[in-house]
Amino acid sequence: MAALAVVAAVGLIVDDRVLVGAPIWFKPLKFAVSFVAYGLTLAWMLSRRPTRGRAGQWAAHTVVVAGTIEMAIITGQAIRGRRSHFNIETPLDQGLFVVMGLTIVVLWTATLVIALLLFRARLGDRAATWAIRLGLLIALAGLLLGGLMLAPTPQQQAAGQLTTVVGAHSVGVPDGGPAMPLTGWNTTGGDLRIPHFVGMHALQALPLFLYGIEALSGRFARLRHERVRLRLVLVAAGFLTALLALVTWQALRGQALIHPDGATLSALGAIGAATAIGAYAALRRPADAHTQDDRAVESATLAPEPTA
Repeated sequence: MAALAVVAAVGLIVDDRVLVGAPIWFKPLKFAVSFVAYGLTLAWMLSRRPTRGRAGQWAAHTVVVAGTIEMAIITGQAIRGRRSHFNIETPLDQGLFVVMGLTIVVLWTATLVIALLLFRARLGDRAATWAIRLGLLIALAGLLLGGLMLAPTPQQQAAGQLTTVVGAHSVGVPDGGPAMPLTGWNTTGGDLRIPHFVGMHALQALPLFLYGIEALSGRFARLRHERVRLRLVLVAAGFLTALLALVTWQALRGQALIHPDGATLSALGAIGAATAIGAYAALRRPADAHTQDDRAVESATLAPEPTA
């Protein structure tokens, strides 16, 4: 996938074709980079298990095969100058789109197997274990939300396009309109790729959040307590879950991410306030920490002086 990302980046430079309002190599590049992050993260998570098992190996290999087939179709359709997603214009296009749908189902199922295996294993301390487990659960939800894109849009039904295109990224506006840089998300209507993205990348976000906490623990003694780190991980997971629900609701209402209305801003404010309160509560000194620290100080005080 890393090599394919380089190929797609070169394609962006040398191939000036545009499809549905975007450079034709933009989608292969985005998907390749996403699979790099996905594959590396799952490999790291599986490596934390105390023992390797056959089920984990088969699930990992299944993710690799499914992802490779998915990217082969996306890249092949880009070379042909055809849409890979939602395209049923010809029997070949329709067949490839169906295969892509099946590979995503297989990939999701393999990821679920990995999640179940990791729920049965101790993956470090409690904070690390739950950062991995909850990241996987939110990622599985984000993958499932991609299925919302497959439903025919009212515009397609009204225009009689169901013989050529079924489904869309955008809600309330056609695909291919004005878009945000880098992400390509629609700026005039809702975009179902946003909850898909937020959910999937919780896979990386929660472990990275924990690494950030651990990096700060050298300066802030309270973060050295496992219970405090666990509480903060749970607060972060709650924030990501609420954010996933919010951006899904916003997209389904046909509202662009960068043009939130009052209801969206109010919900975001409520999520921010709840997260701040949760973080404050999480940072409170654990009930047993004071006693442990006092005992440590007492032991150091009463210990005999070392002799030469």
